[in-house]
This record gives sequence, structure tokens and C-alpha cells, in this order.
Amino acid sequence: MTSWYRPIGDEVTVFERAHAQRLPVLLKGPTGCGKSRFVEFMAERLQRPLITVACNDETSAADLVGRWLVRGGDTLWQDGPATRAVRQGGILYLDEVAEAREDVVVLLHPLTDHRRQLFVDRNDEVLTAPPGFMVVASFNPGYRRGLKELKPSTRQRFVSLHFDYPPEDAEAEVLAGETGIDSKQARRLVAWAKKVRSQDALGLAETVSTRLLVMAARLMASGLAPRVACQVTLVQPLTDDPPTARALQDLVDLSF
Repeated sequence: MTSWYRPIGDEVTVFERAHAQRLPVLLKGPTGCGKSRFVEFMAERLQRPLITVACNDETSAADLVGRWLVRGGDTLWQDGPATRAVRQGGILYLDEVAEAREDVVVLLHPLTDHRRQLFVDRNDEVLTAPPGFMVVASFNPGYRRGLKELKPSTRQRFVSLHFDYPPEDAEAEVLAGETGIDSKQARRLVAWAKKVRSQDALGLAETVSTRLLVMAARLMASGLAPRVACQVTLVQPLTDDPPTARALQDLVDLSF
């Protein structure tokens, strides 16, 4: 099954050229704007295995490389996702790489420069990545927890692609293509999102994403009343503040 993606600009061409030149790619953009879906689309387009790691505070270098395990009295080596991706010549996708621990970033450096090597110290191996291997990482510059940020020494190893929410017509096409919702309802959802995104006074930590719109469209396409679908997929996930929720629901009521 093909991963549905609607190219907006030059991102497909840039990604393909970067892959051909064995360059890593960093995707920058807000939550839910299509970064992960784009990587899935490109993996299918390039016919490369895709191995995804959802990075967090507990993600360590050992998690990515692998570890020795005891099974039935035997000690066996188990490859981690980074090691599997290198061996398979696949795409290693690190989702929200800035959330990973510092030792993960250090591990990436020799994989993302001219060496293209992975040091598997615990198994006494040095793996050199084959031509098809590629590191892709995603990063949300607008999201901060503490003072986490990618260091220049890391960022400058990547070709960077900036993502944002699509233009209205493109976003409506995404909703229709992803969910089967009729174009009129898709345009209403996108128009609602445009209004919310322009209202800085709402004070939302994150604005409405394309991902949330897809969820709303799926429920609407299943027959759920539009106002109810929007309340449970758009209003409630965006805020716990009653006045803000009422303001968002008023916008929904005006749109549907």
C-alpha cells in the first residue's frame, strides 16, 4: 500500500538528490505537518527499508546500536535499529532527534559525515554504510522542553528541509486523499484551521495540525456529526482551558 503524500515544493527532488549523494537530511517543522508521512513516502519511492526510532529522554546509544542478551543460557547479540538500518542499506529515521540523549547525537556524527560509519563497540565491529543507507531526522524548532536544541556541529551535517502546514487547496486535497471525505467538508475543515492558526490571542501551545484535521475528517467520513467530530479531535486535544475551548467550539459551530 502506497503511503499517501502530496508534494508541495521541491522536497522530493532535494531528498532524492541527497540520497543519491549519500547526504543525511533534517526535516524541520511544526508537529503534525507531514514530516513522518513524507519519510514514509520517500522510502517507498526509493524502495528502501525504513526503520523509525521515536526519540525521547530515555533513548540511548545502546538502544540504537544493540546489546547482548541472555536467552536460554546462551548470550546472543541483538542489533539495534541503527545497526539494522546500516546492514540493510535502509533509511534510519530519527523522529524528534533533539529529544534524544547526548550520546545518541555523538553516535550519529560518524554516520552523517564522510566516514558513514557506525561503531558497534559492544560487539567489536565497525560498520561502513552501503550506498543506499541514509540518516533522516526530524526536529520541531517551535517546541522546547528545557533548553534542548541541536548543536551546530550536528545541524551542519544535514541537508535541511523546512516543512509547514500546506496551502489551503493542498491541505484540502490531503484530507480528501487520506480519508475519502468530500471536498466541501475538507475545505470547511481547512478554513477552520486557517482561522485558528491566525488567532495568536488563543494562546495555544501548539496550533491545529494537519494530523488533527485528518483525524476529524476520518470521523466525519464515518458518519459522525461534524460538530462532534471536531470537538473530540480538534477542540479537546488543543486545550484544557474552558474559555479557550468554548472559543474554538464557537468557531466550529460557525463552520458547520
